[in-house]
Amino acid sequence: MVAVFNPVTDVDGIARQALECYGLPERCRLRMVNHSENTTYRVDDPVSGERLILRVHRPGYHTREAIDSELAWLNTLRRDTDVVTAEPIPGSDGRLVQYSKSAAGGEEGRYCVLFTFLEGSHPSEEALVPAFERLGEVTAKLHAHARGFDVPEGFVRPRWDYEAMLGDTSLWGRWQEGPRMTPASLEVLGTLARTILRRLEAFGDSPEQFGLIHADLRLDNLIMRGREVCVIDFDDAGFGWWLYDLGAALSFIEDREDIDELVAAWVRGYRTQHPLTRDEVDEIPTFIMLRRLLLVAWLGTHADTQIAKSLSGHFTSVSGTLAERYLVRYG
Repeated sequence: MVAVFNPVTDVDGIARQALECYGLPERCRLRMVNHSENTTYRVDDPVSGERLILRVHRPGYHTREAIDSELAWLNTLRRDTDVVTAEPIPGSDGRLVQYSKSAAGGEEGRYCVLFTFLEGSHPSEEALVPAFERLGEVTAKLHAHARGFDVPEGFVRPRWDYEAMLGDTSLWGRWQEGPRMTPASLEVLGTLARTILRRLEAFGDSPEQFGLIHADLRLDNLIMRGREVCVIDFDDAGFGWWLYDLGAALSFIEDREDIDELVAAWVRGYRTQHPLTRDEVDEIPTFIMLRRLLLVAWLGTHADTQIAKSLSGHFTSVSGTLAERYLVRYG
């Protein structure tokens, strides 16, 4: 059973103390920009004008070895491809992953990572179609690199298979305990889960379908600079189905009226770099619903986050409606 996410009360203090690990001046200002799986801050030096991003990790989620592995892949991507992403910055001791505790004491410490700041903005509602076409192209480049990545000894990242997402040992909790779950929701989502499992087993997990992926390419993790799509936050990177990266990109917006147009744009962009078969394209809705059901579980174990508070009232019932539409074709 996955424990409910319960952040420490003095994460601000932990972030402030982490600045010392990187030799940053006390005058730096901290502003929380996101609280989800981890807590992220923008660091501003009012004198030099330098901006950085500090990620404070959730305790008990990733080991130091797993975070080091994430950053090893990230740095290899930066070296070997033209994919734009933030650069991790080493601390004063030369290590990319630091451990910080609040000066006030009384709280367990957390792992922290400092990154360069990427100027830009998240994709706008008015320009999602061209953004998804560009994202498809960038995702294919990530996958091409992953296919040739020589996984080093000691590389530790999660395996995002069915059991890890929707099984009894789900990494994000049980979907059955999602917010406002009703008997009707349990029934239709249970049918959805069984159908997804059956189709994934038929689809397979050979290297042609399965490998090292970002696993969280949702809109909050994309930075637009003109037509350029920059990718951030590889914290969930692990081994999963290539097409799951598209499902993750559609997180929380699976019920949009233009969802088919977004998928088609992503496929067009992807195919500029790597082929997709008709069977693969036909199976995309399975990966969209796989992610959707995983998010039902995530909302149930992360009720304190702002996104959970804003969505939990209707997310499960809408997921049931989406499941019914999916099952008409795939059930």
